[in-house]
Amino acid sequence: MVMTQSIPDTINVTTKAVAHSNGTSKYQQCIDAIHKTKLEHTDLKLKLRGFFDIDDHGYIPWTEPIPFTAKPNHPSGGSYGARSIGENFRAWLEVHPVYIHPYSALAGAWVRNVPHVGGWRPEDRPAHLRALQKEYNLIYTGIGGMNHLGPDMKIGLDLGWGGLLAKIRHYRQMNHPTPGSQMADFYDGEENLVLGVQQWIRNHVVKARQWAAVEADPFVSQNLLKIAEMNEWLVDNPPRTLREACQFLAWFQSIDRMWAAGGALGQLDELLRPYYENDTASGLITDDEEVVWYIASLFFNDTHYSQIGGPTPDGQRDLTSRMSFLILEAVHQLRIPVNLAVRVHDKLNPALMHTAVKYLFQDGTGASYSCSGGLDKGYARNGVPIQLARQRAKVGCNWTALPGIEYCLQDVTRLCMVSPLLHAIDDLTKQMHENPIADDKLIDELWNRYIHHLGVSVDIIKQGFAWHMDHHARNSPEIVLNLFCHGPIERGLDVSAGGVDIYNLTCDGVGLPTVADSFAAIEQRVVKEKRITWEQLVQVLADDYAGTDGERVRLMMQSIPRYGTGNSRADWWAKHLSDTYSNLVRSTPTSNGYTVIPGLFSHGIVNQLGKNLGATPNGRHAHAPIAHSADPDPGFMAPGAVSLGGAPTAKSNAVANVQPGWGNSAPLQIDFDKLLAKDYGGLEAVEGLIKAHNAAGGTLVNINVISKEQILEAHKDPSKFPDLVVRVTGYSAFFRTLSPEYRQQIVDRILAEN
Repeated sequence: MVMTQSIPDTINVTTKAVAHSNGTSKYQQCIDAIHKTKLEHTDLKLKLRGFFDIDDHGYIPWTEPIPFTAKPNHPSGGSYGARSIGENFRAWLEVHPVYIHPYSALAGAWVRNVPHVGGWRPEDRPAHLRALQKEYNLIYTGIGGMNHLGPDMKIGLDLGWGGLLAKIRHYRQMNHPTPGSQMADFYDGEENLVLGVQQWIRNHVVKARQWAAVEADPFVSQNLLKIAEMNEWLVDNPPRTLREACQFLAWFQSIDRMWAAGGALGQLDELLRPYYENDTASGLITDDEEVVWYIASLFFNDTHYSQIGGPTPDGQRDLTSRMSFLILEAVHQLRIPVNLAVRVHDKLNPALMHTAVKYLFQDGTGASYSCSGGLDKGYARNGVPIQLARQRAKVGCNWTALPGIEYCLQDVTRLCMVSPLLHAIDDLTKQMHENPIADDKLIDELWNRYIHHLGVSVDIIKQGFAWHMDHHARNSPEIVLNLFCHGPIERGLDVSAGGVDIYNLTCDGVGLPTVADSFAAIEQRVVKEKRITWEQLVQVLADDYAGTDGERVRLMMQSIPRYGTGNSRADWWAKHLSDTYSNLVRSTPTSNGYTVIPGLFSHGIVNQLGKNLGATPNGRHAHAPIAHSADPDPGFMAPGAVSLGGAPTAKSNAVANVQPGWGNSAPLQIDFDKLLAKDYGGLEAVEGLIKAHNAAGGTLVNINVISKEQILEAHKDPSKFPDLVVRVTGYSAFFRTLSPEYRQQIVDRILAEN
């Protein structure tokens, strides 16, 4: 077992820094050291794999061979089902590289997913749906989606790995599965996974002791011995201290990422608070800077999603504690992408909100703001008690989940709302060749056809969900998250196959603003003003607004009062679209009885979806990106337009108005220029915007505060700004790791909004 190639250089540089202190605390110097290593790893990742338009995962770039070959159990050469996956996962962990950063408080990191393991058997793949999925531009269908549910990490913290192993063996004996049955395979797989984790931890204990014996720097040597000691305990036992709790969570994060890139953690302040209080009461911790180092080390390990603050189940108190502030401080000091959310509600500690926004201004980005105003009451509409709804935690890019008791398949499905519009235009054009429609009936006829095709899209998604629920567990079970849910081990059932009690699947619509602006443009320019005929519009769209006349028409269609300006027809259409889409998604279950909850979220898929689509009546060119999430398109406020509170308030109002209202998110993305943010009112104004969006029924607010000049220069040459972190959509990333197309989305937002 060896450590990654970048470690020796890190030791040489940072040992000198600690030995010759310049007044900075030793813990801050440790955090600076792991920050430096993160930048080095990012450089190497970019060289090895190029740009990556996803969460900034904490994996260690590894170029040396790993002695592992998956053992297949299928003629296709694949490894499917719990038993085969568990056996291969265990074998992978037993040879997985050992990684210990000398200035991290924690051991371990992952280098890549378990190779050539999992997925679906060829005979189980939904070939019968592919043609329709392609026709309606449904790229992310949710079928085979992994990990998008919330674990209850308290299960693991209470039991430890040894306790989890004992639990598996206890319920296997209690349930008496038939040898060779799916339940027997389930227990075989889970047991092998835990045994593999335990061996992986032991490997780190051995390496830490070996390294400590030859390490000259006393701080590093003592740190390695402490790492060895606590991990020797954690092989079989639950954590006793805050540092051990962070270490347990780091092991979880690593194996969760290895298995299809899981990323949900939980209510981090509440998970760690009891350990912090016990350690401070016993005198084990006397310096909060040490605590910040522990948490920064956990964030260096990986960028799992977690939240701080939020309501108690009765809604009468706030969960904010001293630990909440220490977590924020760790994000601020570490200065790398971290996916942390503040849960906003009426009784949120105002100091926590103020601190989060203050660091947002200082760092350019920071925590996102998950809003109980729209999430809790909306989710309760599904028949869930409001006390339970308040316990949902933001543990994903845009989504929340009940920890350990809900299978929700969040954030893996994207329904393109623009494709049905183009189908509707084609239908109407064909009909008008045979039977012309009066202008005053045109919009109604177009809308009826749009609803038909939107309904087809929703039905295709639901057919896919039904197929997923019938086939997923036997192919690619949630082998990691089963351990941290209530029910799977007890019942011997995967979480996707009856292992938990609550099932609410989710579907995110994409492109609503594009469709709303298109309907409003047709209504105004074709029907009311008669500036262009339907036939002329169809021809211009087919020609992609080519030529001088085409560009004139494009600008004319684009220059209507657009969605977001307030009280416009486009705003009315957006609300009408959201309500219609939400009703189609929520009103009927899948064929096998699963409820589907609507949301509006795009991640970064707007480029990919747009490439498959022709020009649209809102002035968008063919193959250009469609609209981002529920946000009005960049530039929606015409130059010189007056709106109460300006564009940020107008945008907030627009997004709040189109919330689907069932507890799934429709995020608000705000990008402030640093100077204009001060003109807008600074920290207090941004705090007010977040609170107002929560009060209006919003679900999530993502914010960047960055200068226009800096973002333009960084886009031109990202290497000049290696530390620049931005919130892309619901996740954070180093700006330089994003592809030019993804960077352009952020640049366009900042330039247009400021």
